Amino acid sequence: MARLATIGPGGRPHLVPLCFALDHDTLVSAVDDKPKSTPALRRLDHVRSHPEVSLLVDHYDDDWSRLWWVRLDGTARVVEHGAEHDDAIALLRAKYEQYRVAPPTRAALVVDVRRWSGWSSMP
Repeated sequence: MARLATIGPGGRPHLVPLCFALDHDTLVSAVDDKPKSTPALRRLDHVRSHPEVSLLVDHYDDDWSRLWWVRLDGTARVVEHGAEHDDAIALLRAKYEQYRVAPPTRAALVVDVRRWSGWSSMP
């Protein structure tokens, strides 16, 4: 699980959890069929108007010697059809059993990662 940060109207940050898959320096996610008030998600509108995003994946443990985080910064785009959409869905299906059973049919989010950063308390 990760948290995606986008920039909304007026420069306000918007943060949402999401499932993702990686292929080298490309991260993908999709709008799946879990219940939502609308498939027209704010994160997609934000990416269309301001494509710079950050994504944070972290691990918390009561044993603080096991803490870590990774942040990806990049440029995102919304892909609704075509080969790039199909490739994104294939990556997600390979990672998540739930997507093999019910593949997402809506928009995919594709992020070209330009910077990786992270920290770990483990040596």
